[in-house]
Amino acid sequence: MSTLISAELVDLDLSATTREDATRALAERMAARGRVTDLDGFLADVAAREAQMPTGLEGGIGIPHCRSVHVTEPTLAFGRSAGGIDFGASDGPADLIFLIAAPAGGDRDHLSILASLARELMREEFTTALREVTDPGRAAALIAGESAPAEPSEGGAAGAAGAGATMAGEEDVPATPPAGDAQAADATDTGTAPTGP
Repeated sequence: MSTLISAELVDLDLSATTREDATRALAERMAARGRVTDLDGFLADVAAREAQMPTGLEGGIGIPHCRSVHVTEPTLAFGRSAGGIDFGASDGPADLIFLIAAPAGGDRDHLSILASLARELMREEFTTALREVTDPGRAAALIAGESAPAEPSEGGAAGAAGAGATMAGEEDVPATPPAGDAQAADATDTGTAPTGP
């Protein structure tokens, strides 16, 4: 899963002011690396998913995502916005935006990525590290689970208890994920903040 995201798929100074522009900016990074074959077709699929239910989560998180025939392999791009972008969360705009792309028919990959990310987002030290990181490579490593935040907090550790492996450690995710993972992914997919594993 370490190939899911790389430094080239990270924008720590996302200048977009709307969810559409933010999604396009991150999708362009995917397209530039051959992860997306038809940029406009992919963006249409993301917009169709967004129209079903906003993908903003409380705590300043936006997770636009979709399965698409225009995606060649599971991919995650990350953008950080200084001003925040409205993704429909009840508590305001998102400054941490994760664009998830999975191939059409890649239900297992899609659910796995959503569940893994939802678990990590329950950890305060994870989101704090992403808000403070200055290097795209370091940000990619944090998201991929290859690099731990410098100073884990007790609250964050408790929130992640029982959540399971990070994204990098999930090389063999079962077709039917554990109940906790499914709950987290479902919460993300319906636009509600995950409440625990």
